Amino acid sequence: MSRPMGEGLSDGERYDQGMTVRREVLSDAHVDRATANQTELSADFQDFITRVAWGDVWSRPGLDRRSRSVAVLSSLIAHGHHEELAMHLRAAIRNGLTVDEIREVILQSAVYSGVPAANTAFRIANEVFGPEA
Repeated sequence: MSRPMGEGLSDGERYDQGMTVRREVLSDAHVDRATANQTELSADFQDFITRVAWGDVWSRPGLDRRSRSVAVLSSLIAHGHHEELAMHLRAAIRNGLTVDEIREVILQSAVYSGVPAANTAFRIANEVFGPEA
């Protein structure tokens, strides 16, 4: 059974756990850019996503990171959140998916999320991985 989100952890511990996972999944370079671009306006949001998205949800034991990446890619494609797709395509590779598996996720998304959504996802994947992928 999975533990409830944040059970037994202080906000600081959730933040530290989240920052570790965030760096492992997205890379130090990406997280360093995100934190360097943080402003007074966005500071609370950066803290929130680090504690909640990365410290709580991505840290749960119920799914491995490969499976979480499949879910994230599918959700981003389905909802048209193209601004985060390239970042999570790279994260999926870091989490052990292959380009061939990512191709299958995008094809699956074409059936359930629509051909235009998959078409855009393939365009972004070609930008990330190159046309030879």
